[in-house]
Amino acid sequence: MTIGVIGGGAWGTALAQAMASGEDVLLWAREPQVVADINSARENRSFLPGVALSARVAATDDIARLAEADLWLVVCPAQHLRAVLGAAPLAHRPTLVLCAKGIEAGSLKLMAEVAADVCDAPLAVLSGPSFAGEVARGLPTAITLACADPVLGPALVQRLVRERLRLYLTDDVVGAEIGGAVKNVLAIGCGVVEGAGLGLNARAALIARGFAEMLRFGIARGARAETLGGLSGLGDLVLTCTSTNSRNFSVGVGLGQGRSAAELLGGSATVAEGAATAPVVVAAARAAGVDMPIAEAVADLLAGAPLADVVEALLSRPLREE
Repeated sequence: MTIGVIGGGAWGTALAQAMASGEDVLLWAREPQVVADINSARENRSFLPGVALSARVAATDDIARLAEADLWLVVCPAQHLRAVLGAAPLAHRPTLVLCAKGIEAGSLKLMAEVAADVCDAPLAVLSGPSFAGEVARGLPTAITLACADPVLGPALVQRLVRERLRLYLTDDVVGAEIGGAVKNVLAIGCGVVEGAGLGLNARAALIARGFAEMLRFGIARGARAETLGGLSGLGDLVLTCTSTNSRNFSVGVGLGQGRSAAELLGGSATVAEGAATAPVVVAAARAAGVDMPIAEAVADLLAGAPLADVVEALLSRPLREE
């Protein structure tokens, strides 16, 4: 059997490398240079330089070839998921494991909901604290596999688990998706704190109060609190809010230093999902009647609001019990 990977960025390449320890992997990428580098140099020089890739990883820019795989890890950016799946060869109903973290603009739908709109295929979600470079190098990693199907979920865990990649199973797909989407927004906020020199106290407060926002929003959307307190929620939040290895955190650092979102996002080949997700989370929270002032602050900063005004607005909110 063959595992397909949709997306030739750092995370897609890292997952391909991890899966290649057990099966052949066919990775689809849009960029011809990425495909050529993987197939000839055994390296993704554009997005994951310095990692020697297994001979069991092959790359293609022909999405029709994914029909060769019965299981797909879908790692394209969240806002492109609908279009990518719409162009993919889905007639054989491959199992889709969704690895993008975000909420679709306009529809306010989670990735599993978007995929269900496009195709009738078995679905699961992979999420949790997992920097691509560490996974690709075989460092120990534990993440969440969320699947509502009580038969498919355990089977996927057995197929995808690797010696250094541990999977924890849940049937709470909504919780796993909410955690992955909201933590990217909060990571930008923590990066702003770092870039602006606001201190470690402020960062700790933002993580704690941001997690409270994640809980409120997730529960309103049908998630379970224990899922959000696990790897795909709190675990991923801690990782991305404390390291410049996080693209979202790095964007926040730039914002905190006074650079514009257009400058920070325009010239980068990698994607900071939180930048696209922030205004969508705010819209979805308002639709659900959930208060998310930190997410709103991040969205405002990305839209160009002055940092001093945003910080003042947060600090002057009415006092309340925790």
